[in-house]
Amino acid sequence: MKAFFRTIHLYLSLAAGVIIFCSCLTGTMLVFEKEIQQALYPQRYFVKPQEKRLPLADLTAGVLKQIPKSKLTTVIVYDDPARAVEVGLIVPEKKGKKPADAPKTEKHAGAHAKKDAKPKDVERSNLTAFVNPYTGQIIDQFNRRQTFLYSVEMFHRFLLGGKNSIGDWVISISTLFFLIILITGVVLWWPKTKAIMKQRLKIKWDGSGKRLTHDLHIVTGFYTSIFLIIISASGLVMTFKWANNTLFFLTGSKVVAKEDLKAPLSVYQPGITAISPDAAVSTLGNKITDVENYTIRYPRDTAAVYTFNVLKKGSVELATDTYYIDQYSGKITGVVLYADKSLGQRIRGVIKPIHTGSIYGWPTQVLAFLITVVSLIFPVTGVMMWLNRTRKKEKPVRGRMRVVPAEATV
Repeated sequence: MKAFFRTIHLYLSLAAGVIIFCSCLTGTMLVFEKEIQQALYPQRYFVKPQEKRLPLADLTAGVLKQIPKSKLTTVIVYDDPARAVEVGLIVPEKKGKKPADAPKTEKHAGAHAKKDAKPKDVERSNLTAFVNPYTGQIIDQFNRRQTFLYSVEMFHRFLLGGKNSIGDWVISISTLFFLIILITGVVLWWPKTKAIMKQRLKIKWDGSGKRLTHDLHIVTGFYTSIFLIIISASGLVMTFKWANNTLFFLTGSKVVAKEDLKAPLSVYQPGITAISPDAAVSTLGNKITDVENYTIRYPRDTAAVYTFNVLKKGSVELATDTYYIDQYSGKITGVVLYADKSLGQRIRGVIKPIHTGSIYGWPTQVLAFLITVVSLIFPVTGVMMWLNRTRKKEKPVRGRMRVVPAEATV
């Protein structure tokens, strides 16, 4: 049986080893992206606190005046008085230019998109304005799509090919292969006796080169396998519909379709002006006090609502409570609390932080960084072990007479 698993482990590794190495390398670079940005550009994210903040309506009006032709989408307000307010904007792209992650076809569901179908406008900002909440001054403008780390992410996710491209499929299939490689690796590692287990739990640093290569591969592989299985499995859940459905099946939860997650609508009242974002904030009252931050998604038309995503202090990243407010009456028309969601929904909501290591802040980020760094060893040592075995098989068997061709004696 182990020979079967060894064959699977070997050939999948040879098929996807280079892609896996590149994915782990780029993943390592992305673990501390936010911290790197804040360290390089502290003036963009932090301001000197003052006594009184300006109303959000004044802040956003000033931004729209300074950045013509832009469309307001979101505002992120932090509880920390030293943090700048982040205003998300949509700025018209140049003709013929599409975002790298713009959808091209249907997701991995077997259906083919129509040739004349256009990508749906998902109201996603492509520019962030950092605003001093006390003065209204725009501190900086930031387009993440123009950064090096965004290119790294696009390589990590799609090999720079874009969503649903060949690169996306290559990464997705390689991630599936990686999960199988990890599972078969644990099966192959599992010892028959306690004596062998002791040998496989520590690296023999004073051994030969081949022994060191062997130990680096199987010993570090065992210690990191559980974490890498979680990372690769979370990547599959974000990629494949079947993996997402499997998560809900295993948790005994019902899969919630996108159409069931639609926000309620505002009750349009002719002649009545929509309320300001500050009025919407006052409606929530103590629901947005003592929080890490809250994000306001502005109504995109006369029928939409204000959507508030509130992250409580001490909560896991993206584990937010959602409130919907009628843009005319100012009443709360819907509430979706994270704690009230099904187990499957709660886990699915934090799959990305699990994958990136940001779920519990610095401790899990450091762990994710170390795990992905160590994982770079496996493709290299695996190839070295395979080459060593190949060369060993090619050596002539001792004691056998070597037959010399007649031509060689002439």
